[in-house]
Amino acid sequence: MRSFKYVILGGGVGAGYAAHEFVRRGLAPGDLCIISSEAVVAYERPALSKGYLNPENAARLPGFHTCVGLGLGRQDPGWYAERGIQYLTGVTVTDVDVAGRKLRIGGADEVTYGKLLVATGSRPVTLQEHGTPGWDLRGIFYLRNLADAERMMQGIKECKARDGRAVVVGAGFVGMEIAAVLRQNGLEVAMVFPGGMLMDRMLPPEVATFYEDFYQNKGIEICWGQKVSELHGRDGHIEAVETTEGQMLSASMVVAGIGARPNKELFTGQLDMAAGGITVNGKLLTSDPNVYAIGDVAAFQLTRYSGNLQRQEHVTNARLTAIHAVSAIMDPENTVDYDYVPYYYSRFFSLSWQFHGINKGKGVPFGSQKDEKFGLYWVHEGRVVAAFLEGGSDVEFKWVKAVARERPKAPCEEELEDMGLEFAAKVANAG
Repeated sequence: MRSFKYVILGGGVGAGYAAHEFVRRGLAPGDLCIISSEAVVAYERPALSKGYLNPENAARLPGFHTCVGLGLGRQDPGWYAERGIQYLTGVTVTDVDVAGRKLRIGGADEVTYGKLLVATGSRPVTLQEHGTPGWDLRGIFYLRNLADAERMMQGIKECKARDGRAVVVGAGFVGMEIAAVLRQNGLEVAMVFPGGMLMDRMLPPEVATFYEDFYQNKGIEICWGQKVSELHGRDGHIEAVETTEGQMLSASMVVAGIGARPNKELFTGQLDMAAGGITVNGKLLTSDPNVYAIGDVAAFQLTRYSGNLQRQEHVTNARLTAIHAVSAIMDPENTVDYDYVPYYYSRFFSLSWQFHGINKGKGVPFGSQKDEKFGLYWVHEGRVVAAFLEGGSDVEFKWVKAVARERPKAPCEEELEDMGLEFAAKVANAG
């Protein structure tokens, strides 16, 4: 049995940022253990869909180990060893005894802790879970970790050697990024999703249509308002995708991005649960006084929006909750409640956008879609509560972030539209 003052369960983005914060606050050698099922130490997961699959100048480790995402330096295996951090890779925890403050590894070895930080993240929802016939054919991929990305790279090569056609199931941010990079790798790509338009869960139709047209102009077939009814194969390999509308799409590669499920099962019956995750308070403390939860698995209050518990599946939340939880563990008296402004971003082809806040209320567009630089403000109860910007500079993206954080009083709709980014600049500079 091994014993540590602090244990981090999970080796995703949050683990790396938590380790950095522990060290910054004076962690003693031998006090921290990180347990991860992955074969490598923590890395910036967005690089998998935004860089790893690129046909040119592809991202590779050690280049995107944490904590390069926030400019805090790169933490390769040597970084942890030099600071006396025990980092267990390729290890599966089979049981957690919260009352006894111990974890069982591989059914035999045990690790005990003083404080536990749950950073187990989430896993992809699979076509098997949906009961889709043909889910077990070869040539079907999901993207969540480095091993998935490496398999997909091989899948792209095999697809090119077959018919060169791929289908992406789902049209969320990751689905759109994957569709773009598959197209950039020279594949013929179709997207199948139940929604009415790309980006329509975030943007109103008059703005979302820009992305729909952009993808179609890139040669990507858009099959909206449909789901996959069956996957057809030959000799055990995917050959075609049949949709609920009876459309048959040839494909020797399928990538499914149809959602994620938080990895919370080890704590069922031991910790309070809500919103599909583990309930935490403003200090990210669970219902047990020795267990904290961060990232995808944590259900917390968005204090400036509502009292409802919810999860935020985004890398920024993983980074910030990691830092905040360590602060609460090591300096609870000086740690305020976690105050998060929802944030999403994406890059595909020549486009790059950011969204800050919650898209509630009336959307007010500004800018020029023709010039690929445009955005929206959302006005709710007389205040601007969210902002979206396509094609902004680093400074301009900081401006729209300030709008979502400050929630300023809104001018009339016509004035807000005319001011455009000038409004965000004034808010940012006033703050």
